[in-house]
Amino acid sequence: MKRAFIENWALFLGMMLLMVANGLLVTLLTIRGAGLGFSDFTISIMQAAYPAGALIGTAAAPRMVEKVGHIRAFSALASLVSIAAILHLLTSDPVSWSMMRFLAGFCYPGMYVITESWLQAKAENRNRAQILSIYFMIWMAGPAIGTALVALPDPSGNLLFGVVSILISLSIVPLLLSGNKAPDYEVPDRMSVKKLYRVSPMAVLGNLLSATAVAGWFITLPLYALSLGMSAAQASGVLVVAMIVGAVVQYPIGWISDKTDRRLVLLGLALLGAAASFWMLLYPSHLTLVVGFGVLAGASLPMYAVCTAHANDQLKPSQIVPASGTMLFLLNLGQFVGTLVAPNTVSIADGKGFLIVLAALCLLVAMVAVLRRGQEEAPEETGSLQAIAVLGAPQSGVLQAESWIAEEESDSNSDVPVNSATERE
Repeated sequence: MKRAFIENWALFLGMMLLMVANGLLVTLLTIRGAGLGFSDFTISIMQAAYPAGALIGTAAAPRMVEKVGHIRAFSALASLVSIAAILHLLTSDPVSWSMMRFLAGFCYPGMYVITESWLQAKAENRNRAQILSIYFMIWMAGPAIGTALVALPDPSGNLLFGVVSILISLSIVPLLLSGNKAPDYEVPDRMSVKKLYRVSPMAVLGNLLSATAVAGWFITLPLYALSLGMSAAQASGVLVVAMIVGAVVQYPIGWISDKTDRRLVLLGLALLGAAASFWMLLYPSHLTLVVGFGVLAGASLPMYAVCTAHANDQLKPSQIVPASGTMLFLLNLGQFVGTLVAPNTVSIADGKGFLIVLAALCLLVAMVAVLRRGQEEAPEETGSLQAIAVLGAPQSGVLQAESWIAEEESDSNSDVPVNSATERE
């Protein structure tokens, strides 16, 4: 682990800076928007612009990488996001803020693909698992650190926006200093949502519902905490606790889901999330909020990873990379819906509407899991589960690079006649 970190510190640092900046900006905009008098509906529209941009960016940004190369694409995208952060500081109207959120949503997927594919090019078989484990730790720790930075004193109101811009600008430096040649990149093929649904309805519906729930509490929790009389620092603190719990439980839940029917794991997580929502609904207090959202985050955040692993269990190796793009599309679509709807429920019935929506989403996941469990048996052999961060998922760059490596190893180790390929199938 130590050697893997030392050999790839520059890329890890670049990704950490990106994730910290993204986590800081998301929470900062919600809290600062509320302070400027933005309505819950206005904040929901503004924050929903990010996943709306990502819906386009997940398709367009990889093609940009393929056309102009990693360095040029990353430099352009990072510069645009840095500019967007500064424009939040120079303006205070929801229209410009929404436009900048859309631009950030468009740019971030491209930066993730570039960093991931470059990281995979630097990895070797002997340390690949260690490198990926560090990578996913960064995915989970970065947003939590960024959210915690919201509590820093900022009398002028300008400091934190400047910090976001600086972090994004600095993220390109490690990539430029990397001595490795940029890897070749080809845009992965796509699989339609309809085709993926035929393979795994649980994956499609579970991904969509879980992404809606996670985006809902991630964006709305600071607003809800502020409505209960908490300070900005306390509100961000509750969110940090939720994110940490959600990150810590992913590995044990992944281990459990690798040993049993993943739909049973989803059923248990969904019922636990619904129970936490109803508990906060019946016994509202500051302590209940901290504990309840910690439990809810621990239950809802791993759902996407379990659903994705369940889909991969039923896909052919050649289908995994195309399916990853479709699952990423569903993730952003769910985030768009959750970000658009959840903030508007804070003002309904003194915030009870927010918790009811979260409980309903968890119960829907449980219902889908029960129905699918009754209609189809679990796959006999399952793959392994990868942890997912709160602000996104492994991009197709990681899976694509892994598939290339597997193909190269297969070609180099294959000394058997051609007809043996049919036997393996």
